[in-house]
Amino acid sequence: MTAADGLLADLDAIESWHLEFYQDLHRHPELSFQEHRTAGLVGDRLTELGYEVQTGIGGTGLVGVLRNGDGPVVLARADMDALPVREATGLPYASTAISTDASGQETPVMHACGHDMHVTCLLAAAQLLADHRRAWSGTVIALFQPAEELGTGARAMVEDGLAALIPQPDVALGQHVMGLPHDTVASRPGPALSAADSISITLHGRGTHGSMPHFGIDPILLGSAVVMRLNAIVSRELAPGHFGVVTVGAFQSGSKSNVIPESTTLLLNLRAYDERTRRQLRAAVERVVRAECEASGSPAPPEFDYTDPFPVTDNSPQVHDRVSAAFAEHFGDKAVLMEPSTGSEDFSDIPNSLGAPYLYWVWGGFDPDEYRRAEAEGTLASTIPGNHASTFAPVMEPTFRTGAFAMTVALLSYLAGSTAP
Repeated sequence: MTAADGLLADLDAIESWHLEFYQDLHRHPELSFQEHRTAGLVGDRLTELGYEVQTGIGGTGLVGVLRNGDGPVVLARADMDALPVREATGLPYASTAISTDASGQETPVMHACGHDMHVTCLLAAAQLLADHRRAWSGTVIALFQPAEELGTGARAMVEDGLAALIPQPDVALGQHVMGLPHDTVASRPGPALSAADSISITLHGRGTHGSMPHFGIDPILLGSAVVMRLNAIVSRELAPGHFGVVTVGAFQSGSKSNVIPESTTLLLNLRAYDERTRRQLRAAVERVVRAECEASGSPAPPEFDYTDPFPVTDNSPQVHDRVSAAFAEHFGDKAVLMEPSTGSEDFSDIPNSLGAPYLYWVWGGFDPDEYRRAEAEGTLASTIPGNHASTFAPVMEPTFRTGAFAMTVALLSYLAGSTAP
């Protein structure tokens, strides 16, 4: 029996508490940087387990440190924030919460991305390690991060002095529940999630009456030309097979049919698997926009506002080799190679700032038979809700068990090399 087997055998004894905790978090979701209740519950539990707890890092972030003799220092992270989504799952523990967002608007709130499951699984792993200190040696850092959905929570913790508050980690670990079978754990070396940028671009024209377009400079026509040219960047400027995304998600201009407006705003999203391509896409977007403005005789230069930056999640091959071997030992053929995702995460801002290699993996939250039937019928998109959908609802069990197992196994792949006295 391995050290992980001994710990995981005790999950039954603590499972009911954690499932109740999960349902409570799901009923009481909190928006980014508003995770006060969640952080308080987590901090109280970590303190009871014997962790050294520090709160209020980057706003609502917190860490718990458990020192257990000599050995590696391993950081494990879970994100805590929910989304401005009205829940439509029909679950008995569904959220009916209403909150006020950063702009002062009231909005329904839901854990539509599984962060409540992430928190619960990391707490379970933290408890198993605290309850079985003779099975491992080293230091565990359980980090609970705010505002992942904004892409700024990890940086907020870093900029608030995270490095000075914790031991220097040797490795960092993170995981995410996804629309996969709940018996599946998937990881990969190298780029796993894309970098992302959102850009608000303001194009300036000269307003006039719709019957006299020759007296104005039409920013709607200008914006249309920009959109058409932007959609050629990936197909004409990136090498075939080289990943990149340029999406125009919003085109905002005008208010009346017979008025040519003063300006147009475009909202863009860019994605890439490496910083070189990310810079290439940004430069191409700005070049195209400036050229079209010049061609249209725009009276003022365009304005670019970059927001919601997410880093590339680029897994360490060495960490992947070690953790994936432990996954294979415990999950068998259900430990699979993860396909690169076009989604984005800010987790890597933490290990990158601390100089620690890392691994970020995913696991499933849905019935395997239903998933494989939908896969065979080609109906996955309509059958299995995606993250951020109002119907996203992981099967509570055994999704929790798989996530708690995966995090515990990953932690012990580093910590169980020696035994504490």
